[in-house]
Amino acid sequence: MHAPRPAAPALSRRSVLTAVGALGLGGLLSACGSDGDKDSDGGSSANSSAGGGTWRFKDDRGTTVEADRAPKRLVAFVGAAAALHDLGIECTGVFGPTKLKNGRPDPRAGGIDVDKVTILGNTYPQFNVERYAGLRPDLLIAQMTDPPALWYVPEESAEKIESLAPSVGILTTKSSLTHVIDRFADLAKSLGADLTADPVTSAEKRFKSASANLRRAAGAARAKGSGGLKVMVVSASADILYVAAPDAFTDLRYYESLGVEFVTPSKTGAGGFWQELGWENADMYEADLILVDDREGNLQPADLKKTKPTWARLPAVRADLTFPWAAEERYSHAGYAPRIEQLAAALGQSEPVTS
Repeated sequence: MHAPRPAAPALSRRSVLTAVGALGLGGLLSACGSDGDKDSDGGSSANSSAGGGTWRFKDDRGTTVEADRAPKRLVAFVGAAAALHDLGIECTGVFGPTKLKNGRPDPRAGGIDVDKVTILGNTYPQFNVERYAGLRPDLLIAQMTDPPALWYVPEESAEKIESLAPSVGILTTKSSLTHVIDRFADLAKSLGADLTADPVTSAEKRFKSASANLRRAAGAARAKGSGGLKVMVVSASADILYVAAPDAFTDLRYYESLGVEFVTPSKTGAGGFWQELGWENADMYEADLILVDDREGNLQPADLKKTKPTWARLPAVRADLTFPWAAEERYSHAGYAPRIEQLAAALGQSEPVTS
């Protein structure tokens, strides 16, 4: 099967994992339940840095992981590993979309040298448990869309995987984009990252500048025509057009807070992430600009235009106002600054095309 769509039907049907903690290797690490700290968002009060004696980090399941020292042998979902890489923390192993079919790095790998990390599985539900154990992992790190399940950790082997090392889960949906970025920064700092390093601070400055530009572009877009510009975000498969609910996706929520006006589906499926439309109903919503999930395995505008007549008839498609959407960008300032810049440019290039 293809990699799971973010919180799409295939993932939302997965049963919730009951085990959120695991025993560490050699007694080095231990995963504890909620320690009574009322800081439910896993704030810095629950975390300590690599240089502060006992290492501890409270994740977004309310689980606190502790160790005698900061974990060094890290294994992470590739998107989480890419975010940590931007902050100066490298992972030994990764799982999830790391290489494309042509062998080149998947965009989700960010700046990771994909030839220097151990890849435990490139597509869902691949996860080589024996190879994982051979890495002698100190910590497993993954994003979450449906807590407490860890993104891309296969349900059928999750218990075995989580028995080999403690894990940290960072919630990346239905939250603030800046909060999620900060959570990865908190984790990186606890692992020894220098958040004052020039690459880190430069990326943050670019992110803030891009956000200010998007706010201005969104304001200009609202002034266009009589009703401004409506943006629809979709993911396309052979049988279904998925229309994203902007409030469910962390990046879209952030763009909305900056003034971007999105199409909001009238109803969504399990999890509240998407409305599924048969292609005969692809024109249910009017949009002046369409953002299309650009991950490998999803249909792209050029193919859709050739194969889906209802898509080809959409006003935004006829006006060539479709742009890529990185549905699984890494959660760092370096990852999102270019995406925000691209959206601001797309808004600037667009004009109202719906009545």
